[in-house]
Amino acid sequence: MSTSMQNNYDSIEHLIYEEGLRIETIDFHPDLDLMLVVLNTKVVLQRHISAYKLLKSADPATLRQFELIGNGTGVHWPSLDEDLSLKGFLKDELKKIVSDPRIKAA
Repeated sequence: MSTSMQNNYDSIEHLIYEEGLRIETIDFHPDLDLMLVVLNTKVVLQRHISAYKLLKSADPATLRQFELIGNGTGVHWPSLDEDLSLKGFLKDELKKIVSDPRIKAA
């Protein structure tokens, strides 16, 4: 049986689990409604804090009280009982790219 048949990873999971893509840190700019997710490849994903109900209502100090979980495959805010995943961030990034009207099909 080939390796590709032995696991049921989708493309995003393959990047995470087979290629070792990880969250390195997160930086917050509440005044700009901006969360920057820094990956171990030095790629930075931008998200609106307001897109996440529990983060939206949190003060800046609480936002900074996160911990990376799953060896950098997720983020947890203990005081908010909120968890976000790298897979979710990547799926959102992909949606943002494919829905960009500036990108035209060849």
